[in-house]
Amino acid sequence: MQDRLAELQAAMAAAETELVALGPGPHMQWVLGFHPMPDERPCLLLVTPADAGVLIPALNAAEMRAKVDLPMWTWADADGPQAALAAALDALGARDARRVALDDAMRADFALLAMRALPGAEPRLAGALMGPLRMVKDAAEQDGLRANAAIADAAMEAVFAAIAPGVTEAELAEAARAVFRERGARPLFTIVGAGPNGAFPHHHTGAARLREGDAVVVDIGARQGAVSSDITRMAAVGRPPEGYAEVHAVVEDAVQAALAAARPGARAGDVDRAARAVVEAAGHGPQFLHRTGHGMGLEPHEPPWIAAGSDTVLTPGMVFTIEPGIYLEGRFGIRLEEVVILREDGPEVLSRLSRAVRAV
Repeated sequence: MQDRLAELQAAMAAAETELVALGPGPHMQWVLGFHPMPDERPCLLLVTPADAGVLIPALNAAEMRAKVDLPMWTWADADGPQAALAAALDALGARDARRVALDDAMRADFALLAMRALPGAEPRLAGALMGPLRMVKDAAEQDGLRANAAIADAAMEAVFAAIAPGVTEAELAEAARAVFRERGARPLFTIVGAGPNGAFPHHHTGAARLREGDAVVVDIGARQGAVSSDITRMAAVGRPPEGYAEVHAVVEDAVQAALAAARPGARAGDVDRAARAVVEAAGHGPQFLHRTGHGMGLEPHEPPWIAAGSDTVLTPGMVFTIEPGIYLEGRFGIRLEEVVILREDGPEVLSRLSRAVRAV
């Protein structure tokens, strides 16, 4: 904890930020290695360049003290948090802080509480400070990501084994969730898009039944420990639809181009551009509807964003997805997704599954 807190405080000093306020969630987890159960009771990690402490509801204080060695200001339901927050700000020398960074994902009422206690503050988002700190994963995080990727591979194989005409998207999603649960992972998402539904990148998995000739998009992920998985593969019920093979080849070439572009020193936007150029050259630029990838760690979507215009310089230890796609409305969609850890010599792909369409 002390090392990460010191990293945040150094970043605050460099950015001339006087106070950071983080709610229970990924940012607090990264700094402390713990956060209490989030609910409607205000809980804030308050950090200055020289000090730190926690505003904590009384019912969570004992567990927080067992996990975290920082000063704490507790408050009871009957009293409310205002007086405890004022005392915390006074003790930390932050009552007059102006340059204040608030957790991007904290509850709006927590943010309003902080701003009312800091009437002269000029609020900004803490992600600008936290994002660069969290992008490079340590060895434990990388090991966790590899373990999660292996579980996701097994879950994907279970989906492939369950594919047959008449099976519903929901039944295939449950096949993946069952494996995740068996392996001790908590399912986060199970997108299954059959036939025309595959052309919706974030299709809501439902009761649609698979038919002979359907292409099927399967995008699944789950969390075990502090990190998670994310993988997308394609299947076909029997023979894929007309034109499928050509489009799949374009998406595979786009993956390969992005992997080749993902090198230390490159910009995230360069990776997106490499994938997009392949798709555009094949005449499908308008059907590539999203960025090429996103970072992964404590959150399944976090910086770096592998997107057009992103100037983030890639460095070893960063973890992100590469997932170009082409979506042909009314026909089918194709997305192929890998999670990679960037090494000195290029990306380490975590999945062991082929990206070829699985015809079943």
